[in-house]
Amino acid sequence: MPGRTFWKGHLRLALVTIPVQMVTATKTDAEIHFHQIDRDSKKRIKYVKTAPGVGEVANENIVKGFEVEPGNYVLLEDDEIDSLKLETRHTIELTEFVDVCAIDPLYFDRPYYLLPDGDVAEEGFRVIRDALRDEGKAGIGQLTLRGKENLISLKASGAGLLLETLRYESEIKEADDVFAGIGKSKLKPELTEMARDLIAKRTTNFDPSKFKNHYAAALRELVNAKLKHGKVKVDDNEEKSAPVIDFMEALRNSVGKGEKKKAAAPAKTAAKKRAKAS
Repeated sequence: MPGRTFWKGHLRLALVTIPVQMVTATKTDAEIHFHQIDRDSKKRIKYVKTAPGVGEVANENIVKGFEVEPGNYVLLEDDEIDSLKLETRHTIELTEFVDVCAIDPLYFDRPYYLLPDGDVAEEGFRVIRDALRDEGKAGIGQLTLRGKENLISLKASGAGLLLETLRYESEIKEADDVFAGIGKSKLKPELTEMARDLIAKRTTNFDPSKFKNHYAAALRELVNAKLKHGKVKVDDNEEKSAPVIDFMEALRNSVGKGEKKKAAAPAKTAAKKRAKAS
């Protein structure tokens, strides 16, 4: 099953319009969620919405407000916001296409899967999917979700389409400004050469299945231990902080580690033979 439908609408390319549905591309069941609990009563903490001088405010009296100056708001009702006639609330229109690799990863925000909505839509959906894959392109458009108009990219992904919301340029910090304080003096060529050598030795195909969320696993073990014993044993042999060593020495050791291990093997074998002979 593809999961719960997050959004339904139409995908439009020029004069072609296809009914589509969107589901989230990420799973939340692997995440660890905590609640705030009162230690004495073991009751969950609830948040009460209050206003200064008024106290608790009922949900039906809460509206959205845009602050035009400190303490002065323009109030907006939900039906007024819903009445905004934005085409992107119900339609994803692909207005241009770019190479898939042309979008800086810094712009990517959230991934969603896009599927055809109904048998009639499937043929057109597959045509657009295959055309995007064959050309190595991503479609660019806009889509309104949760009261916000998002910039989006759309590209082929397996048997379907991957829609990713993108950040607008105005949301991205200028890298040159952030890194302005980093020195620009010339580095020692041998340092860069050793770093390149280390990178080359450890270069492989990306396989995310090799990596596990150790923090989440440790939290689950902690919870299970509390359930079973009521307390948690603290490991006295916890790994200590690594000592600070010279960067060049550490880099040289990293690059040469593989060769040292290989060279040590014959020596160990010879030692074992001598031990058997005696």
